[in-house]
Amino acid sequence: MSVREWNKAVKHWPGWVALVFVVAGFLAVGAFRSTGPETPADRVDAIASRVACPICDGESVYVSQNNASRAIRSQIADLVAENDLGDDDIIAFIETRYGAEVLLVPRSSGFDALIWVLPAVGFVCGVAGLTVVFRRWKREAAATAEPTDADRALVAEAMAASGDET
Repeated sequence: MSVREWNKAVKHWPGWVALVFVVAGFLAVGAFRSTGPETPADRVDAIASRVACPICDGESVYVSQNNASRAIRSQIADLVAENDLGDDDIIAFIETRYGAEVLLVPRSSGFDALIWVLPAVGFVCGVAGLTVVFRRWKREAAATAEPTDADRALVAEAMAASGDET
């Protein structure tokens, strides 16, 4: 194996090792992750944490202690106790009652889908722009030739004229 081939192999294997560790970590987290609420009280808490307090700014019904939040939590508990509706149906019921501003997590359809899509689009555009710029810089650097003896002489003259000899 030549030195060039060895250098190429050494540069590539750490990336593969890192990729294996990352994939193994994701698989471990996915395998042992909680599957959701186990009791009705856990289910009420999970739903209440997805609904915003209509009075407090940026606080969930689960965290808030004002009367409006208590009333919403009580209503969620009643709906869970009836066991007729799923979690999304209960949240949709609360939304129709109080308006779309009570959703802490925006819907993933319609105009609200832009909230989820725009950061990803911005990231992709940024990476694409940086890739173009870095390739251009690399191409320009490769096109730059080594300095000639005339270039070195010109620099030496300029340094001598300024009295800055080294």
